[in-house]
Amino acid sequence: MTDLPRLGNVLYPAQDVEQAVAFYRDGLGLTLRFQDGGRYAAFDGGGATFAIAGPEEDVTGGAPAASFKVEDVAATVERLTAAGATLVRGPEDGPHEVRAVLRDPAGNPFVLYSSR
Repeated sequence: MTDLPRLGNVLYPAQDVEQAVAFYRDGLGLTLRFQDGGRYAAFDGGGATFAIAGPEEDVTGGAPAASFKVEDVAATVERLTAAGATLVRGPEDGPHEVRAVLRDPAGNPFVLYSSR
């Protein structure tokens, strides 16, 4: 398999991205790397990104989820659904990447994404 995934981020949904940014930046001391208004924020998580998804970017329906960066989202979705995953949405073009949301055989949500 040449399409080796890597944990890109852990995604937490938040109704108020500004409030979440203040909490994790000022309270926990994480370094804010990127913010897209009230839509999304990314912190340096020490090897993987800790991400906050506002209502517009909450692709998992309010559940925290691991996000894996892969070379080809569609091919990886096909392989994982054949292995027992359930496709929730996508693949689709997001504002910053191509992404898909799936559930593993135990029902846990996760995201696959790649650069456009």
